[in-house]
Amino acid sequence: MAETEINNNKNPLKKLFSTQWITGNMNFFLFLSLLAVLYIANGHMADRFIRNSSKTQNEIKELEYQYKTLKSEVMYKSEEEQVLKAAEPLGLKISKELPQRLQSEKKEGNHQ
Repeated sequence: MAETEINNNKNPLKKLFSTQWITGNMNFFLFLSLLAVLYIANGHMADRFIRNSSKTQNEIKELEYQYKTLKSEVMYKSEEEQVLKAAEPLGLKISKELPQRLQSEKKEGNHQ
């Protein structure tokens, strides 16, 4: 018995990490491991969210550039000169004559 007390006195950590102590604190260890898993999962989810957010922002910027490009093309093509150039192959030209106003004949007996 004196020999075991001497061995325990030589190594104080042996008392601290005995099997009985470990099994007694098993719930605490499981809780700590669950917290560690949740912490890691939270980090992965945050990274995924940041990547998706960045990807979405890049897509929005690209769509904005496309929108602005198409808008400027439409504005350019809707200018009078460009419309005339596009209409020439179809045989459409600006008329040199003034437009004529049409008037309907008034009938005197049918007032409604």
